Amino acid sequence: MSADPLSDVLRTVRLTGATFFEVAATAPWAAEQFSREVVLPKILPGGQHLVSYHVVTEGHCYAGRIGEKPVSLEAGEVVVFTRGDPHVMSSAPGLRAEPATAEEFTAIAAGPLPFFVNYGSGEGPPTAKLVCGFLACDAHPFNPLIDNLPPVIKASRAGQPESNWIGQFIRLAQSESASKRAGGEGVLARLSELMFIEVVRRHVETLPAEQTGWLAGLRDPCVGRALSLLHAHPARNWTLEELAREAAASRSVLAERFAALVGMPPMHYLAMWRMQMASGLLAANANIATVAAQTGYGSEAAFSRAFKKMVGVPPSAWRQRGPSATV
Repeated sequence: MSADPLSDVLRTVRLTGATFFEVAATAPWAAEQFSREVVLPKILPGGQHLVSYHVVTEGHCYAGRIGEKPVSLEAGEVVVFTRGDPHVMSSAPGLRAEPATAEEFTAIAAGPLPFFVNYGSGEGPPTAKLVCGFLACDAHPFNPLIDNLPPVIKASRAGQPESNWIGQFIRLAQSESASKRAGGEGVLARLSELMFIEVVRRHVETLPAEQTGWLAGLRDPCVGRALSLLHAHPARNWTLEELAREAAASRSVLAERFAALVGMPPMHYLAMWRMQMASGLLAANANIATVAAQTGYGSEAAFSRAFKKMVGVPPSAWRQRGPSATV
């Protein structure tokens, strides 16, 4: 496995981008997010967790979760709703709209990517143009990234050169959607995933010093080193003493610092991460003996007991019902 925990988690929770909208809106306008129940089965089947994003390519608009104060967005900025919560995009604060029905969404999603959508009166030039989309990932049994992201992240290009990654994403996405070359849908999906990773990285870089959580742990010298070791060697028979020694910290310092930032002891984190690894291997139809060996258990029986205790169902039941089922 990778010694980079963020890359490791992104790979193991199967981050997937599959949708791409180009929106032109003329004020006054408002649009409300499709529900998870509508989006996931139609375009991201098997996905457990929905992430929505909107990149403003021209003009300005507002974005906010239902019932909360919206944030203002200018051209070149992106907002990510990390939990796929119901939200409103609009030309002014306080505007609402009827969410599209499942039938309407099905009709929109029936064509090739990108989907083109117009909002507002359509009279006069657009006051905002956006690139919007969805991503999905696994949430069960353990996704420390999604669990520790705020529900809304705004990434700005302020202080960044015009060649910043978000600006490149906009140009590449627009070029790819206009060219309609073979494989374009796959390219657009990968671009969406890369954009999300860049937003997460910027979020980590701007966390305040007093921040706690898994993401804060990544940048802490002691805890970050311990997380890297656990992710690089998840099947190793770790003890707290060995982990502390290789992380260049005392046993007590590591235990205290890890629990304060990540919210659980190192060995409990390792057990949870092993279950996430196991769920992916089971979904790929690996046999129980292989899964047990790759996750550090000495026998199939020991692994099966641990999996049922932590996940709630036996490995065979997880494989049969699929990881997208709620445990």
